Amino acid sequence: MPELPEIYVMALDMRKELVGRTFGEVEVLQPKCLNVPVDEFQTALRGTEIHDITPRGKWVRVALSQGWLLLCLGMGGEILLTDRDHLPEKYRLIFDFRDGASLAVNFWWFGFSHHAPTLADHKMTAELGPDMLDLSLDEFRALLNGRKGAIKTFLLDQKRIAGIGNVYVQDPLFLARIHPLRSIASLSDADIANLWAALRETLQQSIDLGGSAWEQNLYGEKGQWDQRHMHILHLENEPCPICGAMIENIRTGSTHTRVCPVCQPL
Repeated sequence: MPELPEIYVMALDMRKELVGRTFGEVEVLQPKCLNVPVDEFQTALRGTEIHDITPRGKWVRVALSQGWLLLCLGMGGEILLTDRDHLPEKYRLIFDFRDGASLAVNFWWFGFSHHAPTLADHKMTAELGPDMLDLSLDEFRALLNGRKGAIKTFLLDQKRIAGIGNVYVQDPLFLARIHPLRSIASLSDADIANLWAALRETLQQSIDLGGSAWEQNLYGEKGQWDQRHMHILHLENEPCPICGAMIENIRTGSTHTRVCPVCQPL
């Protein structure tokens, strides 16, 4: 699933390539990904010019001369810059531009391609919390203040903090020496500062490396954030790189998490 680093990289690539281009026709093979009927979606985009493109959590926001195009790859997929003569094998939508270029969008399982007159009209993005990289330490502390429940559950809640998923939450918890099931109330000021720094470090490192190695950018190139840069995300029944204890894979709600039972005591 693309998370904040991959979406950040994708949005920057799209901004560089697409700002100033004008939509022509739109081919929709998966109508259920839309928030409006197909003909309404096509009419809303046809003839509009792209003014800006920005990342927002796990969404790419495309500012148009009239309204907004909002894209989310859900559990995974690709957004590729191409043309009609070089389409990928699989796609769910094709956005044609009047200059001959095309944007091919594929969803592995589910995804969203929405149009909204304003950002305030789009509930799914309007309800998102702040992006992790936009939060100061004081703002991060304020979000956690008075909260109950497990820290990992909080971090994955997109209405609290946008952009973090099960991939980019595991190494920061390890680096901060925090068990994913620890209650927020049990975290000290030092714990919170360490977690804030570890989250920012991990996310920024992946952005600098073009995202994770199992995701593609706008040009079909895979990122370089891989096992060479991970701490325990890729480990199971292998020794902890810090203390040597065996890394465990535990159930945390609907997800699994790698933890070191010594470095991250519950």
